[in-house]
Amino acid sequence: MLDTGREELDRMRRLPAAWPELRHEAATDEDGDDYDRNAAKRAQVLWALQYDRRPGDLPLVRWLAEQEVFQGLTEETKLAGYLLAEFRQVDDVWLQWEIKGVDYDTWCGYDVEFLFAAGIQETIDFVRASAHPERDAVLGHLLDEEGQPIVSEQELADWFEHRRSYFPADPADEDEITWLDRARLLDDQALARHWLDRWADGRPRDRDTLTLLRHRLAEFGSYAEAAAAQRELLAFTRTAWESAAGWRSLAGLERRAGDLDASWAALRECRRVLDDVSGWTGAGLGHSYVEELFRLAADADGELARVVFTEAEHQSRAVSGLPPATLEAAAEAAGKAGDPARAAHYRALGQARIG
Repeated sequence: MLDTGREELDRMRRLPAAWPELRHEAATDEDGDDYDRNAAKRAQVLWALQYDRRPGDLPLVRWLAEQEVFQGLTEETKLAGYLLAEFRQVDDVWLQWEIKGVDYDTWCGYDVEFLFAAGIQETIDFVRASAHPERDAVLGHLLDEEGQPIVSEQELADWFEHRRSYFPADPADEDEITWLDRARLLDDQALARHWLDRWADGRPRDRDTLTLLRHRLAEFGSYAEAAAAQRELLAFTRTAWESAAGWRSLAGLERRAGDLDASWAALRECRRVLDDVSGWTGAGLGHSYVEELFRLAADADGELARVVFTEAEHQSRAVSGLPPATLEAAAEAAGKAGDPARAAHYRALGQARIG
């Protein structure tokens, strides 16, 4: 994984004319989702820079950070911002501000310390003396109501120490989940699974381990294994709400794994537990439970499809304001159960909600 990045970093250092090969390039996949065609190639260079950053790399790091602006809050965006921050150049406050203001996620999750990287007073003095159009907005973010910096020098030093731990200079100090995520970004599923298995090997099957395993295994499409992890996780639920949500989650995983009888059994258990959950019919848990019933009915055949569809309709009467996605699943389930009139009814309701 790192060899390619190191080779590319060496080439970028020698050939600045090649930098545009790593530029942000908007594209749309077959599902209609937007993505950056060069995100993975650029990420490999950023990873290599994390472990081999040199004084002369500032222009390249700055250029890479400018490309990450379009990505929102990703690990690579934070890495690019950190690499830039380590150069302590006060005029980079504008680029850091641009990254922070991309969207809601960056506004909340991209640390304000990135903007202060050159030093607290140095940054404030620089921004205050600037004629930059964002001058007042940046100052308003860096200072409190009394005109004092919202970050102290000690807090900035502590932040840098934490960032250096989060982005270690030695690849041997990275944890397995970091490598897993990087392998997924490179679309190397076999390597990603290797890192997940290595992370899980010998780890106690506690709540945190099982939660991560369930999530990651589902990402791989290993739904039967994810369902097994979720079934173990049920033993750690602390409230009726958690238990009902856990059974609903298990039902979805079993359905995706193709074990429709197990999914139906999990949904029946979910409904039993919901008796102890106050107000579930008006909450998202109620919506997701009914939606899972309809989705199971749509995936099932014969008698199971009809039985589950009947139950889904019965339970849906207690839940108001079903979202369009649930109504779409209901229409599909009605068709599978051999009830075209109800299918048309749910499609009309869904269109009314959208329109």
